[in-house]
Amino acid sequence: MSVLSKLPQKLSSPFALLGDEAKLAFRSQPSGISKLASNRNIGERDAYWDQYTVLFDSASDVFSLISPQDNSFVLITSKVRRALIEAPENVATLIRVITSRLFNLVSDHTFPSAPTTYVTSFASSLIKGGATDRNTTKEVLNCIRVLQRVFPVIFELESEPSVFEKEVLWKKDVIEGQNHSEQMEQTPQFIIEDEDEDVESGTPPASPLPQIPPKQTTTHPSLAERLFSCLIDLLFCCGFTLPPKLQVDHYKINYIIWEKGVGSTAGLGPAQAYDANKTEVLRLLLVLLSRQVYSPPSSLFTTPSLYTLHFVQHTQRRDVLTILCSLLNTTMNSSQPSNATVISGVAGRLPYNHLVFKGEDSRANLVSVCFQVLCALLDFQSGSARDTPTSSSELQTYAPALKTNAFRYFLAKVHRTGDFAFIVDGILGILEQQMASINNMLPGSRRSVPYIVDTIILFWKMIELNKKFRAYLLEQEKSMDILAYLLCLFLETKDKPEQHGLCRALSYIIQTLSAEHAFGLRLTFPIRSSHIPTKWNVGGATADFMINAVYFIIATTSGSLSSMYPALIIALSNSAPYYKNLNVNSATRLLQLFSSFANPAFLLADEGHPRLLFFMVEVFNSIIARHPSENPNLIYALLRAHRTFEDLGTFTLARGLRDVRRIQRAKEDQTHTANTKGKSRAAEEEYDQAHEEKQRMLERENALGISSREQSADSLTEVRVVPRDSPLQEPAGNAEDTPSLQLPMSPSIEQTLSGIPTAVSEKARGKMREQRSMSLDTENSLDRVTATAVGRNGFVPTQEWVTSWQQGLPLDPVMLIISELMPKIQEFQASHKPNPTNAILDYLGHISLKHILPTPPPLNPRRFIWSESSIVWLSSLTWGEIYVRSMTPLGIWNSTSVRLFYVKHVQNNQRQLTEAVSSVVGGLLGRGGTESSQQPLR
Repeated sequence: MSVLSKLPQKLSSPFALLGDEAKLAFRSQPSGISKLASNRNIGERDAYWDQYTVLFDSASDVFSLISPQDNSFVLITSKVRRALIEAPENVATLIRVITSRLFNLVSDHTFPSAPTTYVTSFASSLIKGGATDRNTTKEVLNCIRVLQRVFPVIFELESEPSVFEKEVLWKKDVIEGQNHSEQMEQTPQFIIEDEDEDVESGTPPASPLPQIPPKQTTTHPSLAERLFSCLIDLLFCCGFTLPPKLQVDHYKINYIIWEKGVGSTAGLGPAQAYDANKTEVLRLLLVLLSRQVYSPPSSLFTTPSLYTLHFVQHTQRRDVLTILCSLLNTTMNSSQPSNATVISGVAGRLPYNHLVFKGEDSRANLVSVCFQVLCALLDFQSGSARDTPTSSSELQTYAPALKTNAFRYFLAKVHRTGDFAFIVDGILGILEQQMASINNMLPGSRRSVPYIVDTIILFWKMIELNKKFRAYLLEQEKSMDILAYLLCLFLETKDKPEQHGLCRALSYIIQTLSAEHAFGLRLTFPIRSSHIPTKWNVGGATADFMINAVYFIIATTSGSLSSMYPALIIALSNSAPYYKNLNVNSATRLLQLFSSFANPAFLLADEGHPRLLFFMVEVFNSIIARHPSENPNLIYALLRAHRTFEDLGTFTLARGLRDVRRIQRAKEDQTHTANTKGKSRAAEEEYDQAHEEKQRMLERENALGISSREQSADSLTEVRVVPRDSPLQEPAGNAEDTPSLQLPMSPSIEQTLSGIPTAVSEKARGKMREQRSMSLDTENSLDRVTATAVGRNGFVPTQEWVTSWQQGLPLDPVMLIISELMPKIQEFQASHKPNPTNAILDYLGHISLKHILPTPPPLNPRRFIWSESSIVWLSSLTWGEIYVRSMTPLGIWNSTSVRLFYVKHVQNNQRQLTEAVSSVVGGLLGRGGTESSQQPLR
C-alpha cells in the first residue's frame, strides 16, 4: 500500500508514459509556442522558457511536434517566423535563454547525467508520480534541438546578415574595467608606508599631480562565438560523446580523436551509445554552417557566411586538427563491418536487411552528418576564405592558407603514407559497397550507400588539395579500380536527372586524374576488381574500359549530358599519348565518336560542338605520334574512315547544309514508306516475287526519265568511289552511316531533272536555263532556312564561322598516314586475298612513321581549372545534397526559402520492388522509425 499511495492520482495520458497531453498543449494552447508571437517582452526569468528544455524527449518531438501526418512539422517554423515579425524580442530572448542554459549545463558538475535504462525511468516515474530526477543530458540535447529548429528561420530573413543576427548573435559586449589609481586605493598598506616615511624624514609629503591612466576595457566574445566553443567542447565531452573512462581527473573535456586513422593509431573502443549525441551536436554545427544556403549565388563571394568564416579562421589549431581527424576517420571507417554484437554482424550481411531491420541507425546517421560537415568545411571559399595564388605564371595556381581556411589547409598538409593508405582504402570500400548494391543477383537486396555523393566530393577535395595524396593514389594499382568505379557510377546514374550534378562532378574528376603522367602509365594495366557490373566489363586494359565507358555515356544520353562531353573527351585526349594495344572494340568506339562529332547536323547545331571534333582529332594525332605500331587496330580503323577525314578538309557550310537536308529527307521517306506499308500491306503482297519488285523499280526509274547509266555518271561526279576489292571500303548501312553514297540534291533540282526530255528544242532550252537559275535561287534560300533551323538556342552558323574552326583542325598527321599507307595497304590487299585482315594488322604492327611525321610536341594536358562559376556550382551541389538528405525524417530546412539552389518536388508514382517488400515486412522488426520513399529532385 505504501507504493500504491505514491502513485499519481490522475493520469495525464494513457498509462502516463509519453506526456502527449503536455506536448499537445505546447502545440495548441496559448501558453505554448503561440505565446512566442502573441505576448510581447517575455522576461528571461519567466517560467515559460522551461518547457523548451524539459518537455521534449527526442529530436522528432522538436521537429514534428507529435506527428508529421497532420502537417504539424511546419508549426514551429511558422510560429517562429511570425514571432520574428510581431515580437522579435521574444525570439532574441529565446536564443539567449537557451544558449545561456546550454553554457551553464555544460559547466555543471551534474552534466552529463548517468545513462538510465527505460525500465528504470518507467519505474521511477510511477513511484514519484512522474517527477523524475533532473536529466541534464536531456536538457542539453533539447537546447541543441531547439536551436537547430530556430536558426534556419532566422537565416532566411535576408540574403545578408540581418540586423537581428548582428545584434543578438554577433554583438560583442564591451565592459570597462577599473583604472590603476582605483586599484591603488584598494591597497592601503602601501599608502601607510608612504606616510611613515614622510614623517620620519621631517619633510612635508610631496603632492604630485595624479596621473590617471586610461581605463582598461574587456571585450567578451559574441554569443555565436561562445556557441561554437561550446559545441566544440561537447564534441569531446566524456560521458556525452566520449566514453567516461577517458576523463582525466575532474576535466570532462578531452580533445582526443574519435577513431583510429589519420592522426591516431589506437581506437577508443565501442562508443555506439554516444553516436546519437555526436550526431545532434554536429547537426547544430551544420545548421550554423548552412547560413550561406540563404544567399543567392551572385553574392556567395561578396557576402560570406559569418558563421563558417569564423569557424574556419578563428578556431584554435588544436581544435581544427582534432575535429578534422575525427570527422575524416569516422567517414573512412564507415565501410568497416560493425562487430558490436553477433546479431548485428550477421544481420549486416543478410539480403534485404535494410527492409527487415528498419528504423534509426545511429552509426549511419553519424557517418552521414560527418560527411556533410566535412564537405561543407572543405568546400567553403567565400570572402577572405578564398585560396591564395601560389605562382605568378600564366597558368596561375591557388592553394589554401592557414588564415583563409584552416580545414582545407591542414587537409593539404597530410603527408604520411599510412594516412594515405587509410583514406584510399576507406574511399575504395565505400565505392565497393555501392557497386555491390548495383551488381547483385537479387534486385534491391542491398541498400545503396546514402552518402555516395559526399564520398565523391570528399575524394575530389583530396586529389585537388593534396598533391602528395594524388601522387600516392596514382602509384597504386587500386587507382584504376577507383577509376572504373567512378565510370560505372556515371553509367548507372546518367539516366537520372536528379543525379546529373553527380555526373558532372565525376566528369571533372576524371579530367583531373587524366592530366597526370602517372595516370597514363597505369592505363595499360587491366582492372582487377570483381565488383564491376558484367554489362560494362568489356575486357582488355583500363584504357579500353575507359574508352568504351565514355562512348556508352555519350551514345546513350541523346545529348542530355552535352555539357559534360567536353570533360570526357578531354580526358581521352589527355590519356591518348599512353594508349597501347587498343583492341578492335575500342578502336571502333573511337571512330564512332569521331564520326558522330563530324556529322554536319551535330557540327552546325552549336558553336561549341567543333571543339569536340578537335579533341577527337587530337586523340588520333597523339596515338600516331607516339605509339602507331602498338595500335594497329586504330590505324586500320583510321584508314577505313579516310573519306570522313578528307571531307572534313574541304568542308563548307553549303555542303554541310545539303547533307543535313538529305538526311532529313531520307528519314521522312523512311517514315512515309513505313506508314504506306502499314496501310497497304494487303496490296503489297502482290509484289512479293523478286521479278515483280525489279519491274516496279524499273517503272519508277522510267517515270523519272533517268536511265541507270545516266544516274551512275552523275554519281561519279560527286562521290569518290572506293574499289570493291579494297579492304578500306566502308560497310553498308543506313543513310546516316554512309551519307556520301547518296547524291545530295534539293527538291527543286529533283523536280527540274525529272522534267527534262532527251531531245529538246531551242525554246525549251531557254526555259530550262530560266528554271535552273530559279532552282539555284531556291537552293540558296533553302540554305538560309536550313542554317536557321539547324542551329540551337538561336545560333545560326555562317561560312566565316565554319572557316574559323575548319582551318584549325589538326588533320595533317592523319592525312599523312592515309596518303602514305593507303597505296601500300591496297597492294597488300591484292596479294593476300584469302585472309588479308590479319596480314594487314601484322604489317601495321611493324611500321615506322618517323620519316614522315614531325617530332611529337611535349605533353601539355588540359587540366580542370576552377572558376567562380564552378565554385558556386559545387557549393550548390554540396548543399543541395545536404538539403535533400535532411528532408526526412526531421526536415531541418523544410519550409524555409533557400536561395543558393532551387528545389523541385516531384511525386514518385513508380512502385519499386523494394517498396513492395517494405510494405509487407518493413514493420516486423522495426525499431520505431520510418523511412520516406519520396525524393525531391533538384
